[in-house]
Amino acid sequence: MATYKEKVGTSVVNYAGNYPGAVEGELWYDSTNKDFKYQYPNVTSAGSWRTGGNLNTARRGLGGAGVGTAALAISGDDDPPVIANVEQYNGSSWTEVNDVATARTQLRGAGTYTAAIAFAGSTGSPSALTESWNGTNWTELNDLNTGRPSGGAASAGGQTASLYFGGPAPGPLGPLTELWNGTNWTEVNDLNTGRGISAGAGTQSSAIYMSGYVNPNGVANVETWNGTNWTEVADVNTAVYGHGGAGDSNTSSLKFTGSTPGGQTTNVETWNGSAWTETTNMSRDSYQVGFCGTSPSALAFGGSQSNADIAFTEEWIGPGAPVGAWSTGGSLNTSRQALGASGTSSTAALAFTGTTNGDPPGITVNVESYDGTSWTEVNNVNTGRKLLAGLGTQTAALATGGDTGSLTAVTESYNGTSWTEVGDLNTARQRLAGVGTNTASLVFGGLTPSVTAITESYNGTSWTEVADLNTARDMLGGGGTNTSALAFGGLTPPSTRLAVTESWNGSSWTETTNLNTARYQVAGSGESNTSALAFGGNKPPNNATGETEQWNGSSWTELADLSQVGATQGTGTVTSSIAVGREPSPSAATEEWSSSSNVVKTISTS
Repeated sequence: MATYKEKVGTSVVNYAGNYPGAVEGELWYDSTNKDFKYQYPNVTSAGSWRTGGNLNTARRGLGGAGVGTAALAISGDDDPPVIANVEQYNGSSWTEVNDVATARTQLRGAGTYTAAIAFAGSTGSPSALTESWNGTNWTELNDLNTGRPSGGAASAGGQTASLYFGGPAPGPLGPLTELWNGTNWTEVNDLNTGRGISAGAGTQSSAIYMSGYVNPNGVANVETWNGTNWTEVADVNTAVYGHGGAGDSNTSSLKFTGSTPGGQTTNVETWNGSAWTETTNMSRDSYQVGFCGTSPSALAFGGSQSNADIAFTEEWIGPGAPVGAWSTGGSLNTSRQALGASGTSSTAALAFTGTTNGDPPGITVNVESYDGTSWTEVNNVNTGRKLLAGLGTQTAALATGGDTGSLTAVTESYNGTSWTEVGDLNTARQRLAGVGTNTASLVFGGLTPSVTAITESYNGTSWTEVADLNTARDMLGGGGTNTSALAFGGLTPPSTRLAVTESWNGSSWTETTNLNTARYQVAGSGESNTSALAFGGNKPPNNATGETEQWNGSSWTELADLSQVGATQGTGTVTSSIAVGREPSPSAATEEWSSSSNVVKTISTS
């Protein structure tokens, strides 16, 4: 009988506790607990929706192509008129690109956001038009044999291999199916039940047509296509029409939103090849919604809500997405609060100054460096303080502002060995936020002693006042660089916790989507104004929180909470961050954020 080493190429590792070097499926022996263990990636068991950036032009009856992070919104009805507008989505925002040649509504699309086709629809009468997109321009191609709007399409089939089925032609219950080979449409076998105002998904050889409208109401019928014939399968749980659909094949798809006899619905169902299962609802209902994508990555955009066209976008992330988590790191040598921090990840960070046992005389000049396992004391700052802004990296940091017993404008730069005093802030303040490097920085907000909106930019030598925040506040969080930053949360007098988020483009601040949880003393990290984390803090009425939220450029999504709640200092990126220190009392606690995590399993002999 082969040994474990002969089978997998390694011996069973003996390790005291959970083995940090284990790869997926590798067995080790935990000598502390006397157990054999293995681990595997922690992933979501169900899909979820998150808010995306709004369309530039609200509309309904629009076509779609692509996936959840790279899509096209094509033409549609602007109530009235029918418009030719096309927009391209990059995962956070929509950009207008060249129009289709012929405006229409209730059309369908297939392919990717750089190589797509748009076909069918209505220009006031049924349309058979087909147009091809090459990433820049639209070109008219050969028409469908029978023009008709609001059928189903196998949108995952691509620009040269698609399928279009159903729609109200030649009568109200059109069962027609046509196959596209990149040049021509060919009629193939009909649906069993013709219907319209519906949605389809899949490929040219493996498609699904789900629910739809047969006068006077929606029907729950579902049919699958095997490349030759349609077969009736299990009905959806909630019959709808004017809904969206996405999927990879006739065994993996989802349907979402639409209209029912009782009104519009946020209902979402997934298909596994044999049954429909209700899953996480959308946040908004919509009718004649735009849609595209696959089971792991889909998009819903536009449509009509309460008889008004909308620009709203929601992204579907299917089951199997990595689950981020906080884990306990090495403790600081000196417990503290109200400190500064800098760094690029959970394995390369710096913690400096702060208070060790309350207000003066407890301010420390102590500085510690973190390697992902332990903290090591390095050279002290020249001026100890609390409630400062820290920014930069582990070896090139900046400490600025704060409270030494009185407000200070002092700025110090760290070169990996020692701290040097450089140009002062123009406005002394505490409880401010800062982002960037030690030669290209941005600080904003704070207390002067009144709450301020002042923003200053640093060039490695001196500070220059630039455009103010729209909302003055202190104890706010931030992430990004001096040309692409995010400011979030904070406090305004007398005790209002804020969810307000503002985006900095290098010259001005713009208000954008609020945090899900209003709070102050919130920590932040991140690379830009499209990628940031907010964690910890104090939320209404006066509760410490460990809640963590991720920003994608258009919306905040709640993630796993910190283990220890309250005010902390953060630094790093959305994939690898650190939270260090705590309030209301000094703490040595360190937590490390990873955008992926593992599940450790113990082998049982029972």
